[in-house]
Amino acid sequence: NMQGPTTTTYTSLTTAYDYFNRELFAGTLPPCLITMQRHKGSYGYFSGARFQNTANQEEVIDEIALNPAHFATRTPEQVFSTLVHEMVHLWQHHFGTPPRKSYHDRQWALNMRQIGLIPTATGEHGGKETGQKMAHLIEEGGHFQRACASLLTLHPAILYSDRGIAEEEKRKKKLASK
Repeated sequence: NMQGPTTTTYTSLTTAYDYFNRELFAGTLPPCLITMQRHKGSYGYFSGARFQNTANQEEVIDEIALNPAHFATRTPEQVFSTLVHEMVHLWQHHFGTPPRKSYHDRQWALNMRQIGLIPTATGEHGGKETGQKMAHLIEEGGHFQRACASLLTLHPAILYSDRGIAEEEKRKKKLASK
């Protein structure tokens, strides 16, 4: 691979964003800035109209942040499901009725279900579908899972995980199993 790690990582993420935009959102989502943030306790977040172009103040764009701390302990499919979870927030920001800050409402939940992600407050089947802190499950054979499988066949994800945090999580798992 002749590209550096920055280009490689962001190419994987923007390729995924563009692919899911086409496959799951009919290409309706505007471009956004994908960042990597070690946001404690979170796989990712969405921030509407977060950035503006310094050379062209008129250009304001949204941010989707992903937490590289979890890249080591989660599959590419799980990482991309977080990206798509945040893309649903981006969709709602532009085309829906955005709820209060970081709340996941019924409109968001309905959209998640339509694209094959099952919202759940507990991280388990049957959890509440709306709330402040929300996880999701990947629907077996659902739209997202099928799209993700095709994407990973065409473009295997090359992501760099945070080694310090990966080691820390391994250590905790070892202690818990004793």
